[in-house]
Amino acid sequence: MLDAASKTFFHLVAQSRTLKKMASRYGMRRPASFARRFIAGETVEEAIAAARAASARGVLITLDLLGESVTNLDEATTATRECPDVERNLSLKLTQLGLDVDKATAIDNIRKILERAEPAGFFVRIDMEGSAYTDVTLEIFETLWRHGYRQIGVVLQAALYRTEERDLARVNALGARIRLVKGAYREPKSIAHQQKADVDAAYARMMRTLITDGHYAALATHDPRMIELARQWALEHGVASDRFEFQMLFGVRRDLQAMLVRAGYRVRVYIPFGREWFPYFMRRLGERPANAFFILRSIFGESG
Repeated sequence: MLDAASKTFFHLVAQSRTLKKMASRYGMRRPASFARRFIAGETVEEAIAAARAASARGVLITLDLLGESVTNLDEATTATRECPDVERNLSLKLTQLGLDVDKATAIDNIRKILERAEPAGFFVRIDMEGSAYTDVTLEIFETLWRHGYRQIGVVLQAALYRTEERDLARVNALGARIRLVKGAYREPKSIAHQQKADVDAAYARMMRTLITDGHYAALATHDPRMIELARQWALEHGVASDRFEFQMLFGVRRDLQAMLVRAGYRVRVYIPFGREWFPYFMRRLGERPANAFFILRSIFGESG
C-alpha cells in the first residue's frame, strides 16, 4: 500500500503548477542543488557536458529530453528542433512532439527526428507514458518500424498486466529492441500491479524472456538483486554479456555502474535534461519516497 500511496502523492505533486514554477525558479539555479544530482541541467550544452563525463567512466549514454503533454504545436515544433542538436542517442515522449494536439503532426515530428538520427547512427528510444498512451504509442512505433526505421526502440512497463500478457511478445515479434522498466506512473489496480513485490516478480519474469529471446534487451534497474538475477540467468543460458545492457539513471548507483563495467557488462546511463524537469523528478521521488523530505528541502528550503 505504501508503494501505491507514494506514487499517488508524487503524481499529484508533479501536476502542481505552483510547485513546478517554484522548482524552475530555485531547483536548478545553484550548481550544488540536489536536483542537479539527478538532472544534468536545462540546456543541451549541460547535457552534453554530463554525457562526456559519464563516457569517461566507461558507460554508454542516452540523453533524455524531458517534457511531456505539450499543449500547442509551437511547443512540439520547438522540441522537435532541439532533438537533432543533441547528436547522441536520445529518449523522448510522443506527447512532447504534439500527440495530444494532433496525432499526425506528432508522427511527422518523430519522422523528422529519425531522418536526422538514423544516417548519423544515433538510436532513438520512444518512451512510454501513462497507460492511456500505451496503445497509441505502440501503434505509432509499429508504423515507424514497418516503414523501415530500425534505429528505434520502445519502453515497456512491468507494472502493467498487459505488458506480460501481450505487449512484450508483440514488440519482440517485430525484432525490435525493448527497454524494460518497472513503471513510475500511478495506475489503477484493475490494470496494474500495486505491490512492489508483484512488480518485481513480473519484471524478473519478463527480464528472463528478454535476455534469452529478446533483441539486445535494455534492462532498466538499480536493484542489485535483479541485476544479479540477470547475470546468473544469462550465464546459465550462455548469453554473452554484449547481447544485452543494464540501464540506470543519471546520479543513481554509480557504484553499481562501475562494478558492472569492471565485470565486462555494458551499462547505459540515461541523462535527463530540459526545462520541463519537475514532473520527471517527482516521479523519481515516488519510486524512492524515503529521499523525499531531504530532496524537497534541498530544492525549496534555500529559496530566500
